Formats: sequence, C-alpha cells, structure tokens
Amino acid sequence: MNLSRRRHASSHVETSSMNDIMFFLMLFFLIVSTMVNPNVIKLLLPNAKSSKQVMKQPITVSINAAGEYFVNKKPATAATLESELRALIPADAPAEAQPTVVLRVDAGLNVQKLVDVLEIGNRLKMKMVMATQSQQAAGK
Repeated sequence: MNLSRRRHASSHVETSSMNDIMFFLMLFFLIVSTMVNPNVIKLLLPNAKSSKQVMKQPITVSINAAGEYFVNKKPATAATLESELRALIPADAPAEAQPTVVLRVDAGLNVQKLVDVLEIGNRLKMKMVMATQSQQAAGK
C-alpha cells in the first residue's frame, strides 16, 4: 500500500523554438539595418520660379545584319562613326554628365564590328550599354 507515495512533477521549459525565434529576429534586424542609410544629409532646397529639368537623352547606335551603322536613326559609316559620336558629346560637360550610348546590334552580326564600336566608345570615354530583348519577347 503505497498510497503515501508522492508523484514528483518535474518542471522543464522547452527552449528549442526560442533559438529559431532569435535567429529570425537577428536576420530581420540585419536586413533592416542595411536598408537604413545613415549617411543621408537632409537639406531644405531653395525654390525657383522657373523649373527646367535637364534630362540626358541616350545616343542610339544601331548596326543591322547587313553591317550598316545608324546613329540616332541617321545612316553612318564605320569610318565616320567616331566623329559623329564625338559631335554629340557636349564639349564642356563633365564625364558623369555625358550621355549614355545604347548599342542595338543584330544578333547575327560579326562580333568584330561590335568590338570596334566598343573601342570607339572607350576612346571617347563614353558609357555604353547593349540593348537586348528578353527570351519571352524573342519567343513571340
């Protein structure tokens, strides 16, 4: 007759899920802290009566499958391409204010012609980007 036997209840707290919560909180704060830019300078800019927005228009250089060059839809030759691009660059503009050249090159074109245009852009210190189309648009 062991009626006097007491049951000892053990008190134990499960903390395994707390590790997961702490990990997710740490990730959250790391991601949020990278989004906050502490180097922002808040300025109250002066007002102007006339507002003129200066927008840089990109220069488009196109080369079709036949090897014909076009600068902003105007025909050009390989020999005159550099001089025509130089004429479109403002003489007094700093390097960061120069327009960007968008290269539109046919997919079947010889790579050497593309490299020649890139070398011209390098000599003129112009920013050049190559236009592509997405695979979804190509499949249509």
